Amino acid sequence: MRAVIQRVTSSEVAVDGEIKGKISKGFNVLLGVMQGDTKAQADLLAGKIARLRVFEDEEEKMNLSILDVDGEVLAISQFTLCADLKKGNRPSFFPSAPPDEANALYEYFCTRLIAEGVRKVEKGVFGADMKVTINNDGPVTIVMDTDIWDKKDK
Repeated sequence: MRAVIQRVTSSEVAVDGEIKGKISKGFNVLLGVMQGDTKAQADLLAGKIARLRVFEDEEEKMNLSILDVDGEVLAISQFTLCADLKKGNRPSFFPSAPPDEANALYEYFCTRLIAEGVRKVEKGVFGADMKVTINNDGPVTIVMDTDIWDKKDK
């Protein structure tokens, strides 16, 4: 499972000109679900994101989590994060999970963010052509891949 986490002052997602999800201060999370990903990985990722300390404290140090600042999350499913670029210049999306599995894990991931204490989790529309507005704060952008926690030698 791969995620791109962006600290934002605000973010919104629209489908066919209609806003489907909108947040203020918090994270815009782009989530790619790979073949073989599990609920355990979604649990791990949601916990890491909820506790990720990239918000500034009173001394302007990145020391606070989204929970500490009462922030919000806009989670967008994005199969293109699963792209394989080993051969040629046209990406292969074979590594991404089948749509039904990917959507189920995406929905589960969103419920896990709430279970971790995130006050508000908004979502995009799975499989839709979405227009995402991201007002990146910093900019602060973190990439997470659950594979790094699955490998014993790292």
